[in-house]
Amino acid sequence: MRFERAALLLALGLMLGWGIGATDEPTKIGFVDAQQVIATVKEGKSAREELERKLREAENKIAPLVQEYEAKKQEFEARRMALSEDALKEKVLDLQSLENRIKGMNAEEQGKIEIDQQRLFGPLQEKFVSVVREVGQENGFSAVMLSDAPGLIYRRESLDLTDLVIKTFDKKS
Repeated sequence: MRFERAALLLALGLMLGWGIGATDEPTKIGFVDAQQVIATVKEGKSAREELERKLREAENKIAPLVQEYEAKKQEFEARRMALSEDALKEKVLDLQSLENRIKGMNAEEQGKIEIDQQRLFGPLQEKFVSVVREVGQENGFSAVMLSDAPGLIYRRESLDLTDLVIKTFDKKS
């Protein structure tokens, strides 16, 4: 599996090199750190703050149930030996029911967070690609790659376009 992936990357690299080398222009490849761009630009900060707010709201919604569960569990543990078999079964079922409600609510809130994350960061990713293309074209780059691209071992710092992409991105906001 790893060999096939390495062979595919090598083949793509050779095709890219051959295709770029077929022109008379010198090859110029730039690099950009997508995570740094999204974390630094104004729209990215705003999206991250909104997502963090939604996470806090979800935690606050679930917290009372978790506290109730913990209190009932402590009470159960403290009185376990004094309870009859029927009362013991009832308490265990009550705890399991509450635990299932917490898991269900947690899953529901996680689904909402994922939808919010897509809603907030999807347009940012599209804009990121557009800005990178624009910066690459305006500055004569043959290709622009992500800094964390698989197989990338070395890159010259002077080819890092991250700061330029951030400035261009914020100008378009």
